Amino acid sequence: MWEKLYSKNGLAAKIIAQELIELEIGEKIPRVADYSEKLNFGRGTVQSALSLLEEMKAIKLEPRGHLGTFLMRKDNDLLREIAGISPLIGSMPLPYSRKYEGLATGIIEAFEFLGKKIYLTYMRGGLKRIETVRTKRSDFAIVSKVTAEKVLADYPSLKIMKELGTNSYVSVHKIFISDPAIESVRDGMKIGVDLDSLDQKSLTFAEFEGRNVEFVNINYMQIFDMLHSKSIDAAVWNMDDRRMSSSFKAIDFESPTAKEISEGTSEAVIVIDGEREDEITDKWNSVEIQRVLEIQKSVESGERLPSY
Repeated sequence: MWEKLYSKNGLAAKIIAQELIELEIGEKIPRVADYSEKLNFGRGTVQSALSLLEEMKAIKLEPRGHLGTFLMRKDNDLLREIAGISPLIGSMPLPYSRKYEGLATGIIEAFEFLGKKIYLTYMRGGLKRIETVRTKRSDFAIVSKVTAEKVLADYPSLKIMKELGTNSYVSVHKIFISDPAIESVRDGMKIGVDLDSLDQKSLTFAEFEGRNVEFVNINYMQIFDMLHSKSIDAAVWNMDDRRMSSSFKAIDFESPTAKEISEGTSEAVIVIDGEREDEITDKWNSVEIQRVLEIQKSVESGERLPSY
């Protein structure tokens, strides 16, 4: 049946499917003559296209004589698939914190509120997420503003589509120390650094530049276990990770550079391929960022369960 979409009738069905997405169930659809004039198809082609959409169970129509034909049922997901309007795919950080769970929940629910579908993937490292956009494996990536600005300097075809505001990405980064008896980082300490996380790496090197410490390459998902086992003595991480903040002493940055970088790492931004800007911004059109952020806060506070 899907092969029929490659015929002239199928081309008309694709275009009409896109038109029908905007109609509400129970509404009268335009007359065959109206579609014929608007879309420059013959009346027979339009009628065949509508029959094909019914045959594919994308819609159910009810003719009511001189009153016209009414849309009694529709499957918007199927209509979008027929029209070639694929859902957006976004790349998010691993949802290890309520803040990230809230952001993912907010994005999905804001799209669902508009009757739109979106898929999110989750992976460690802002650089890897941006790479999925550059290689067209995802339509957008959520990263910190610091990561975006550094990477976009090397890839001018990429751009920031939206900025989500302070504290939308993380609340604050601090230095976590494994030994509760130690008040500050000392010479000779082992400092964990994740080279795949541009934020964590930038903050770590900015804070400890010129210090007599040993850097240990880690995966940031191992920070808790490595601090707990004292495989490392300290590491930079964010206070949104409740397991970390409730288990280890956290101290503030001393380096002015690290403090400045930390401000930029608190804001989430949406990175897209600039060559696809019209296509992607059109799909984000009408999505209220404020609604996304309100849902994020309600998940963080525990008022709402995450759903992503």
